[in-house]
Amino acid sequence: MYQYSEFDKQFVRQRAAQFRDQLERNLAGKLGDEEFRPLRLQNGWYVQRHAPMLRVAVPYGEMSSKQIRQLARIAREFDRGYAHFTTRQNVQYNWIPLSQAADVMDLLAEVNMHGIQTSGNCIRNITADAMVGVAEDEIIDARPYCEVLRQWSTLHPEFAFLPRKFKIAVSGAKEDRAATAWHDIGLHLVKNDAGEVGFRVLVGGGMGRTPITGTEINAFVPWQQILVYIEAIVRVYNRYGRRDNMYKARIKILVKAEGQKFFDQVNAEFQNIIERDADGAAHLIPQAEFDRVNASFAFPAAVQAHTASGNGLPADASDADQAQFAKWLERNVAGHKVQGYKNVQLSVKRVGQAPGDATDAQMDAIADIADQFSCGELRVTHDQNVLLPFVREEDLFAVWQAAKAASFASPNIGLLSDMIACPGGDFCALANARSIPIANDLIARYQDLDELYDIGDIDLHISGCINSCGHHHSGHIGILGVDKDGSEWYQVTLGGSDGSNHAPASVAGKVIGPSFAADEVTDVIEAVIDTYRAQRAANEKFIDTVQRVGLDPFKTAANAVRRTTAKAA
Repeated sequence: MYQYSEFDKQFVRQRAAQFRDQLERNLAGKLGDEEFRPLRLQNGWYVQRHAPMLRVAVPYGEMSSKQIRQLARIAREFDRGYAHFTTRQNVQYNWIPLSQAADVMDLLAEVNMHGIQTSGNCIRNITADAMVGVAEDEIIDARPYCEVLRQWSTLHPEFAFLPRKFKIAVSGAKEDRAATAWHDIGLHLVKNDAGEVGFRVLVGGGMGRTPITGTEINAFVPWQQILVYIEAIVRVYNRYGRRDNMYKARIKILVKAEGQKFFDQVNAEFQNIIERDADGAAHLIPQAEFDRVNASFAFPAAVQAHTASGNGLPADASDADQAQFAKWLERNVAGHKVQGYKNVQLSVKRVGQAPGDATDAQMDAIADIADQFSCGELRVTHDQNVLLPFVREEDLFAVWQAAKAASFASPNIGLLSDMIACPGGDFCALANARSIPIANDLIARYQDLDELYDIGDIDLHISGCINSCGHHHSGHIGILGVDKDGSEWYQVTLGGSDGSNHAPASVAGKVIGPSFAADEVTDVIEAVIDTYRAQRAANEKFIDTVQRVGLDPFKTAANAVRRTTAKAA
């Protein structure tokens, strides 16, 4: 993973010291709350429903065991013993007193972490496929390009106060596991006919009140020019984006309104930067700088291609262990670009604990497993799980045992109980309804592994409000919390997709009727699932059945289980 230089370390330490000064002046009444607000936001500090929330940046999801141990310490000493993995590969805390915020930032800086630009109207944390650099289907390792983008966009003077927040995702694999079409800019690393590396660029994606998937603006931008091209996009957005209405301020609205005119403006701006700006060519990425960054992403010395001698399953393993281990191999283990290695996902989904939540003890356990079996490296996934990127095939049974002891071995990756959810109304000041009780009810309802395996691959996403932090629009089943006269209600959508192999065309789900009461949601989802099982063809996935038969059978089944809403009608 990327090794911070002395400049990088000093930069993070100085930012932490600057924040401490700002916080102390605010607490002393020398810096007003309104003046302090944008300063704390660009360091990742929100004021939420009950307490401040800190969002910690995890660039392109990559983290060391040392870093997650520090996160565990912060959860233990400053929060209530928890942290939360988000859908954009960050880590959040919900109960840290603002008076202790500077101490936390110093602890983060000790391990080269921070909250810079995880909030505010700026270019946010760069995200990627969790298996970036190690995926079996990878065309080009996106990590060095992500790191160059991170360094370029951090504190970029022109883009610190955009019309709204701005998100970039990068993928270098055949399968898009980074949901790139749902970002303000989506970047796909590709090779042209001459074998040269470049980017296919999508622009104007986003969720929220107006879900729109990105549109291709350029099929091939040479990698050396990608910073200039992104700068051109963001300049045009910064110049023409709506600032009079926060609900219409995202770039997706500008792209939709202007269409080809927006594309023409971007391409003209790109040419102007290259040909007319003073030192415009200096914005091209030099080969030497790319090589410097890329060198940090060499595989650990211990990772050597080899022919595996097995997966470690003992000859005398019990029938139960053999059966459970086989299911875990099927769902939680994926191929690797280095012979003899696998990618292993630890499931952070269990009864009684919010999706993506991990205790301090669980984070310490993750660090121990990563140290013992994954060269001290791990990844936060888009689905709010943890990935171990360097597991030897011979160690798989031992990893499974360690994961089982730490409650991370549920063989449910990609299944219904592997849902994603935002913190919702239990924590978020913006939420209209709670997400966590709905998620917990559904996880508890679907604990039978045989039933889950029969249902098969399915993405269920839950958001507590229209801001869509739980990505409900892209769920095969999406659940959105809405407020009606002070009560919690929930819309259900079907047929969404994030663009992964489950359903390669990214699309927003469609609402299947009026909202449901909280006590109806679990029964509604069960009715939808039962309808799928009755309607499906042989070996047909849920999303394919929805696309084939349409929404009407599912609407009928969902409406049939109404209780509270039927009385209200």
